[in-house]
Amino acid sequence: MSGTGGMRGDKRVDLGDAVLARFETHGKRFEIVVDPKLAWSYKQGEEIELREVLVGETIYEDALRGKKSPVEALEEAFGTTDELEVAKQILENGSLQLTAEQRREMVEKRRRQVIDIIVRNCINPKTGLPHPPKRIESAMEETHIVIDSTRTAEEQVRDVVKSLQPVIPIRMEIQQLAVKVPPDFAPKAYGIVERLGTIAKDEWQKDGSWIAIVEVPGGLRGELIDALNNLTRGRAEIKILKKESI
Repeated sequence: MSGTGGMRGDKRVDLGDAVLARFETHGKRFEIVVDPKLAWSYKQGEEIELREVLVGETIYEDALRGKKSPVEALEEAFGTTDELEVAKQILENGSLQLTAEQRREMVEKRRRQVIDIIVRNCINPKTGLPHPPKRIESAMEETHIVIDSTRTAEEQVRDVVKSLQPVIPIRMEIQQLAVKVPPDFAPKAYGIVERLGTIAKDEWQKDGSWIAIVEVPGGLRGELIDALNNLTRGRAEIKILKKESI
């Protein structure tokens, strides 16, 4: 855990390699000093001991000026004066000052998530096949698409696809398939279909075979068909019922 100076009294805090986590509530600002890497990992849901994240347990109104939060303010805002509990709430609910490297990593992670969603849900309408991830990535670079790390990948996908359309043929598509699987393979086939698509309707036949109406993202249709054919050694019956742009 990174060290820091001036943690006592109202002396100015030297952050050193540490950063601030900040939470505003009840018209007041509350700050704690944290290790940037551990705090980021903590907020991502990794199991890390809170004391390892904190650089001291002092709760500040203004850490850079060394101004501590009054205990009355802690009680009013958090219902406790326990600094460790307050720090936990600040870290979980507040904002974290990220390093430049962390910001780059967050943007890259979100960009990869966007690309993955596009590959799974979009097709090249000329071929009916998904674009490879590298092609999506190149097109995003060509169109200078900027990914916002503060928004979810799902929130950004439609805008990204729209921006890509002048460069590559692409559209988001849901396909509906009719599937019939022989009895020997039906249970495993059910798991494959459930993983890759959505079962809209299904029925188990008297002979143990399984039939279903399945909705699958356009980019996953090929993977679903290949998986069922490999499982059944080509004995699965699969028919495309309809395709819908989304």
